Amino acid sequence: MSLEGFTWHAGGCHCGGVRFEVALPELPEAQTCNCSMCHKSGFIHLIVPQSRFRITRGTERLAEYTFNTGIARHLFCADCGIKSFYRPRSNPDGWSVNARCLDEAVDLDLSEFDGRNWEANAAGLAHLSREPS
Repeated sequence: MSLEGFTWHAGGCHCGGVRFEVALPELPEAQTCNCSMCHKSGFIHLIVPQSRFRITRGTERLAEYTFNTGIARHLFCADCGIKSFYRPRSNPDGWSVNARCLDEAVDLDLSEFDGRNWEANAAGLAHLSREPS
């Protein structure tokens, strides 16, 4: 897959033990979510395909939390507790990166996602983890 038109951005957890990179277009789609998990943590979702995400340090420091269906893999730094990224239930073929964990702010095409009514709305996110044509 060509990453022409995408720029790699670095980020990580609070203590710096977990680091990642994500390739984003100039104005990436991002979502805030009102589900119980995202609302409490302030997560801003940048959902990307597998090919546009890589963990660069600290895989061994990641702890996992699952609930409900167990499909989503919520990954946290075991030292500082920050969830910089996770494997979302809506897009198990991709990653959701927390825009707030990027080293430098990026402009976002930000929309609200109704995660409290997840079953009715999740299909609207499926396109975000697909490879561009």
